[in-house]
Amino acid sequence: MKITEALEIISQTHPGMVRSHNEDSVACQPACGLVVLADGMGGYNAGEVASGIAVSVVVTEVSHRLKEASPIDRDEASGEELAVMLLRDNIQKANASIFHAAESQPQYSGMGTTIVSGLFYDNRVATGHVGDSRMYRLRGEVLETITRDHSLLQEQIDGGIISIEDARLSKNKNLVTRAVGIDAEVAPEIHVHDVLVGDIYLLCSDGLNDMVEDDDIQSTLYALQNNLPLAAGQLIQMANDNGGRDNVSVILVKVKGKFPVSRGWLARLRAWFEK
Repeated sequence: MKITEALEIISQTHPGMVRSHNEDSVACQPACGLVVLADGMGGYNAGEVASGIAVSVVVTEVSHRLKEASPIDRDEASGEELAVMLLRDNIQKANASIFHAAESQPQYSGMGTTIVSGLFYDNRVATGHVGDSRMYRLRGEVLETITRDHSLLQEQIDGGIISIEDARLSKNKNLVTRAVGIDAEVAPEIHVHDVLVGDIYLLCSDGLNDMVEDDDIQSTLYALQNNLPLAAGQLIQMANDNGGRDNVSVILVKVKGKFPVSRGWLARLRAWFEK
C-alpha cells in the first residue's frame, strides 16, 4: 500500500485565547510520510520566524532527499538508516540557520524554537525532537508519550525531586533545557518505533498538554478516532476552553494500512518510474 493511502494526516493550529499572534508552525508531506511541528520563542514575532525556518528546512531537505533515496538505505560508515540521519542532520541544519539569523539580525536576537517530527516509513516511525513539543501514540485505548520533554520540569521528575502529580501544578512548565537555534549546536533526540495498523499519533505544542490533561486527550482521541478533523478541532477547543494561554497546534496521523518499503533492484526501478 502506498504511504499516502496507508496514512491519514491532518493538522490544525490556533493562536489561543491570550496571544496576539501564532508562533507555532506545522507542515505535512504525505507523499514521504513526514510531519513536523515547531513552537517558536522570542519577542517581536521572532518566535514565528524561528519555527518557520525550522519547519521549512526539515520539510524541504528531507522530502528532496527522499525523491532520490530510500529511507531504509544505510550509511556504510555508521550503519544508520537514512531516515534517522535525515531527521538528525536537518534539525541540526535548521539550528544553524536560526542561530545565524539571530546572530546577524538584531531583531531576531535570542529567538529559538522547539521541534517534534515524525518520518513514517517501512511500518515504522522515526521521531526527532528538541524541547517540549511532544508526540503521543494512541494504541487501542492506551495513550503513551513517546517523546521525552527536554525541560527543567522533566529533569526534576526524572530525579525524583517532584512527583508527576505536583508537576501538573508547577510554574516551571515552560523552562526548556534544549531548543533549536539558541546555541551554535544542538543534539536532537531520535528514536524509531514500530507502527501498527490502527495507531493514532499526535504531535502537539505545549499549548495543548499544558491546558488539557493526558486522560482527556486520550478519551477525545479514542472517541473521535474515526473523524480526525473533528478530533483535532476538539483538542484545540478544549485547550482554549481551559484558558488557551498559549498557541496550540496539533498534527494527527492515523495508520490505516501497512506501508513496507519495496526492496530489491526491480522494485526500486518500478518505484522510480512511478514517481
